[in-house]
Amino acid sequence: MDGYKFQRLEVYQLGLEYLDNLYETIHQYPKLEEYNLKSQTIRAGTSIVLIIAEGSTSLSDAEQSRFLTMSIRSFLETAACLDIAERRAYLNASTLKSIRKKGKTLFVKLCRFRNSLR
Repeated sequence: MDGYKFQRLEVYQLGLEYLDNLYETIHQYPKLEEYNLKSQTIRAGTSIVLIIAEGSTSLSDAEQSRFLTMSIRSFLETAACLDIAERRAYLNASTLKSIRKKGKTLFVKLCRFRNSLR
């Protein structure tokens, strides 16, 4: 995967890994969440990587920074989804700790990348 600029970005690769983790965990959600929390978690996680890809074609650092801000917002949406899953006891503590740790790494790198463009 190295045909496009965004595919070489570390934050893109981390975003894909985080999305993989989300897909692996949502199967633990109950069926009643199929079209609510499960769907929303995956849409937000998918949005992280799609927005990074879209923003990589920006003509200026300021524009790419704006896209990274949107990607960060999508990440935070997944964090809120995990909070809801935790409150509903859909995920065990070990699973939550693992995905949050990986998510924090992604979040920090997204913020650093965005800040480097300012």
